[in-house]
Parts: sequence; structure tokens; C-alpha cells
Amino acid sequence: MKAFTVDRYKKKGALRLDNVPQPELQDNDVLVRIQATAVNLLDAKVRDGEFKLFLPYRPPFVLGHDVAGTVVRTGAKVRRFKVGDEVYARPRDHRVGTFAEFIAVNYADVALKPKNLSMEEAASIPLVGLTAWQALVEVGKVKPGQKVFIQAGSGGVGTFAIQLAKHLGATVATTTSTKNVELVKSLGADVVIDYKTQDFEKVLSGYDLVLNSQDAKTLDKSFGVLKPGGQLISISGPPDPAFAKELGLNLVLKLVIRLLSRGVRKKAKSLGIRYSFLFMRAEGQQLGQITALIESGVIRPVVDKVFPFEKTGDALEYVETGRAKGKVVITVADKNP
Repeated sequence: MKAFTVDRYKKKGALRLDNVPQPELQDNDVLVRIQATAVNLLDAKVRDGEFKLFLPYRPPFVLGHDVAGTVVRTGAKVRRFKVGDEVYARPRDHRVGTFAEFIAVNYADVALKPKNLSMEEAASIPLVGLTAWQALVEVGKVKPGQKVFIQAGSGGVGTFAIQLAKHLGATVATTTSTKNVELVKSLGADVVIDYKTQDFEKVLSGYDLVLNSQDAKTLDKSFGVLKPGGQLISISGPPDPAFAKELGLNLVLKLVIRLLSRGVRKKAKSLGIRYSFLFMRAEGQQLGQITALIESGVIRPVVDKVFPFEKTGDALEYVETGRAKGKVVITVADKNP
């Protein structure tokens, strides 16, 4: 099968279109013919080797973390899905590789595709949808009447998280550029801050939760908008000891991560704020709950551009510019053979 592989850890230009063996199917897997995939900044970071301490992929490996397609084979122990099912997923770490024609995915990571979405729209959802769900529902436990600040509202995670936070009953603030103000308002944002002309830390105060997706400077500013007892959840780092424990890392890596997050954790403790790092995980059951919200019209996908499969490298470069509104998607196959 054809796939885009990373032949060595390297910035830009490391993607190569190769012929690789079709993935082997394990007893708990479904083999999915990929019809669409999506591009995330995570792909660029994995390609560059930023996570190789705890995601040690061995080049050459296939990149890609979102998939929508059709089940073509099932493992011996799979009962939940059958051949012909239209599904979508964020495959678990160490088994990613959606920039390809086929992928074998553990059935626990898979959900039926929302009936009201195209394959391209469905492919835009899993990674950002699960990130927002785990931040706001699982960790943040957002309740009606709370105030939530979601950074970068016009980005992939932001466009989904705004809609989910509104569904949960929160008042939502976000940052974006002037040209995207109307987009984030249409998704439900109550307070919109143009980051080019306004400083969010001077506008916002008394918030219950901040979802941080930006740099260390923005993370530090975010403390100032939270009330005592509030939560700062970061998807862009630094990782914390709880994350290291969850991954079962060795003592050296646990120490490294403890040191990386020491300053942030110390500041959080002094302000009475809970800090946590979130590196989303694959979870088909949660994706099924997201499917229900999409089919009922609560959440809609936001897709900026769709690239053909052979232009996967161009799609990744576009995402790295930071100008994408919502998600960037790749059409892998128009239909099943």
C-alpha cells in the first residue's frame, strides 16, 4: 500500500511517499480502508522528534493521527464492528499511521462515523474532539454557569472546544485574530478577544478553567485570569508528574518531567490553582458520545482546506503556518473499490 513515511527525525521535508506492507491484523483490530485523514500540529512535532522521549517511533514510520474510512476486515475477537461499517478514530499512540491507504486499529479506539458527516468532515474530528472532551468533561468537569477561557478559538481544538463548552452550559471566552471573530462567535463564544489589539489577561478575570494551547509566556499569563480553585489545563506543556506516572516512564524521565514543570506547578500551588498537562488518548467510547452530539446538531465540524493524498506534505506545511481555521483534511480515497 502507499503511505507517507518519516525516514528520519527532521524538520520539514522528511515525509516521503513509499510502498509499505499492509498492516497486520491482530485479534482485537479492525482493518480500515482510509478514505480521509486530517493533519494536526502533533504530526509536525512527532516528525521533528519532539516527543521521542516518550513516543519513541523508529524511522521509517507512517505519520497521521486521524482516520475516517470503511472496515474491510475484522479480527477474530471483534464483535462491535463488521465489514462495511463506516467508522472514524484516533488510533492509539505507537499504532498511528493514517497518512496511508489502510490502517489496523484496536476496536476500542473506533466509533461509527456520524451519519450526517462526509468522510472528510468526520476525519477532522477525532483528535481535536477527544482533546476537548478529555479537557472539559473528564478533567475539567465543566458545569453550567462556569466561565471557561479557550485559547486560539479558530484553531482545530478551539473550534470544537468552544462548541462543547457552550453545550456544557459554560460562558466561553476565546482569543482569535480580527478576521476570525465572526467564526468563533458563530460557534458560541460569548467573549471574543482580538489578540492583535487586546491582552486577554487585562480583559478576563474570575474564570473557572483555562484551556491553554499556546507557548510558555501565554501559559504564565493565564494564571492571572483564573479564580482561586480554578483549573489550568495545558495541551502544549509542560508535562507534569501525573502524566509521567500514567505513561509508566522510567525514573530518569520522571525526574526530567518533574523538573520541566516545577516552576508552573509551584506557581499554581501558590495561587490555589490546579495545573494539569493533557496529552489526549485514544478512546472509542468517548468518540461515540461525540458522534451523538454531532448527529443531534450540537457540534459541527470546521474544515478549512481539503488536500489530495499526494499533497500530504503541502497540507502539513499549511498547518505549520498557524493560519488554518479549524482543521485541514486529506482525501485518501474517494470511494471503496
